[in-house]
Amino acid sequence: MIPLRDDVPSRSVPWMTWLLIAINLLAFRYQLSLSPEALSSLVLNYGFIPADFNRMLVPGTGFPVALQVVPLVTSLFLHGSWLHLISNLWSLWLFGDNVEDTVGHFRFFLFYLTGGVAASLVHFLFQPASTLPTIGASGAIAAVMGAYMIMFPLARITTLVPIFFIPLFFQVPALLFIGFWFISQVFSGVFTLFAPMNGGGIAWWAHIGGFLFGVLVIPFIRRKRWQYRCFYEDGHYHCQYD
Repeated sequence: MIPLRDDVPSRSVPWMTWLLIAINLLAFRYQLSLSPEALSSLVLNYGFIPADFNRMLVPGTGFPVALQVVPLVTSLFLHGSWLHLISNLWSLWLFGDNVEDTVGHFRFFLFYLTGGVAASLVHFLFQPASTLPTIGASGAIAAVMGAYMIMFPLARITTLVPIFFIPLFFQVPALLFIGFWFISQVFSGVFTLFAPMNGGGIAWWAHIGGFLFGVLVIPFIRRKRWQYRCFYEDGHYHCQYD
């Protein structure tokens, strides 16, 4: 299922969402300018590697804290391919503007970063010995999706479902669409616990951790002065701000 758009209008310009998208694009443009050796060095130094972080936690290793804490943030702005980048930024654009609208620009920025850090830490808890660098904004965007589902559960997501090369379009409630996505992450994450070599290079537990962070944190930081509700009236489906 490919989400195309939602029916929740923005009430303010989501300039922080735009800024995050721009930073990710610039970072990827910089990645493309590097030689294969330099790119590999960049990923190893600024991607999040659980095993390196684990060594930092062992007393007497002498690892400076900053060397392993910085990648918790920098890894959020690196991507492995155009598909990885575009899929992440599309989800950020689709869901981020409304979350930013409801928490404010600066708080959204902090929420995004801390959600991404929390996602990486959950990945570390389940894969502490992994030497593979994790990169990408997926964990932070999972936090945004979790927040969106809590605040706009009945918002309609226009979704493309290609069946035998035939594009079919459906309107799916956000609770169903995002909930199905989360369940798929949980199944994949549990599978990696029994077959860790077959994870497909995807940090499933980072997605799970980011999502749960968004679900749990958003009730405490959202603005209270508005409510968005959906209802049926005269045989039609309506959503509006109160």
